Amino acid sequence: MREGGIKPKRDLGQNFLIDANMLEVVAKEADVGPGDTVLEVGGGLGILSEHLAAKAAHLHVVEIDPGLEGALTEAIEPFDNVTLHFADAMHMDLGSLDPEPTKLVANLPYGIAAPLILDSIPALPKCQIWVGMVQKEVGDRLAASPGSKTYGAPSALAQLACKVKVVRPVSRTVFRPIPNVDSVIVRLDRVRPATGPAVRALIREGFAHRRKALARSLSLAPGAAEGIRDRTRAALEEMGLPADARAETLGPQQFVELAERMGLDA
Repeated sequence: MREGGIKPKRDLGQNFLIDANMLEVVAKEADVGPGDTVLEVGGGLGILSEHLAAKAAHLHVVEIDPGLEGALTEAIEPFDNVTLHFADAMHMDLGSLDPEPTKLVANLPYGIAAPLILDSIPALPKCQIWVGMVQKEVGDRLAASPGSKTYGAPSALAQLACKVKVVRPVSRTVFRPIPNVDSVIVRLDRVRPATGPAVRALIREGFAHRRKALARSLSLAPGAAEGIRDRTRAALEEMGLPADARAETLGPQQFVELAERMGLDA
């Protein structure tokens, strides 16, 4: 950072990984090998990039900050299996990456960690494993169980297709600048294909008004279909659940069943 005159940009959530020991922890958890195409979002200074490039068949590195081009280019220079993309990962067509990623491994920028993981599940059907360093709050939410205080739309959306676990805490001192929040390593293992947009929309709209009953929350969604509240209440009762059940009481697969009973195109 000193040599390149690089100053981390807070608005981009830049907290660069500087601890080499943590690289081994991440790589071991992701089990990156010669058969893997890896996607890394938030390449930063290239510390993790060069570690992954040495192990993977191919590495896609996405970085939004063109000011890091010099550091990243220098880091990956010894490798001919790396494609560097200077772009906003949240606005990329991840499905167009060639070769298509089989794993996502990254020190994810705090501001986009949850939406990026959730969006990449349907966008990258060949991706089987996600290993990311994320804010502790994000990791806890992704792994939360139904009925808990932290269970919400991110939890259900992630667990529709993946087994999620928080692997271990990460010390603040492995980053520069030192963040003001705690971090964890979270891992997702795909266990089934992603569901269709109707189920994902049902979950997001169902949790939009967390304190209200699920049926009521769905009826408040923009463009809600006429009679959606009564249809939801009837479907919940058919499932053996209270008609006034809240979204937080349904497990991920119960949302799939609910969508089917309501005649939604899952």
